[in-house]
Amino acid sequence: MQVVLLERVEKLGQMGDVVKVKNGFARNFLLPRKKALRATKANIEQFEAQRTQLEARNLELKKEAEQVHAKVNGQAFIVLRQAGETGILYGSVSTRDIAEAMTNGGFSTARNQVILDKPIKMIGLHDVRIVLHPEVSATISINVARTEEEAQRQAEGEDLTRRRDDEDEDVEQAAEFFESEELVPEDGEEELSEVEGDSKGEEEADKA
Repeated sequence: MQVVLLERVEKLGQMGDVVKVKNGFARNFLLPRKKALRATKANIEQFEAQRTQLEARNLELKKEAEQVHAKVNGQAFIVLRQAGETGILYGSVSTRDIAEAMTNGGFSTARNQVILDKPIKMIGLHDVRIVLHPEVSATISINVARTEEEAQRQAEGEDLTRRRDDEDEDVEQAAEFFESEELVPEDGEEELSEVEGDSKGEEEADKA
């Protein structure tokens, strides 16, 4: 299907471009969200008649988005979730969860503005892109933790995803180290045992 874009669409084109897209993408995304019109002769003429107004409106929205960008870019938001000892979540953090965390933090955000390149399934700090406008994006940090206290520790740089068996291995290595130290005779200990052996031999000789 050919459509005329009513705004910039990432990886597709700029406002006014006539592009060919898959029918499902057009019907499920571009058309219902008023990002494009079918590229019919009537719709193209309608767009050209309204182009000046659309460009002015787009510029206004872009300026507003840039103001929000200056405030939200680089901000961190906490999302609390249950997770196992290794840090794997019982589920995943969704775009809705992130939008709610931002809204609770004072930034009204819709879930369709949150872009997740991959699912968040571990505790830790995760960079997430927020589309504020077709031409303006911000990057925020999502601090996923089991408790507020853990979130604070992660914010300070502590890695809480270390495996429990790694810790057990460290304990075993430490135990082996100390055991080996105990097996090594201290200075003079070996000489002392030799002297004791000689003295015992002399005593036995005297008795004989």
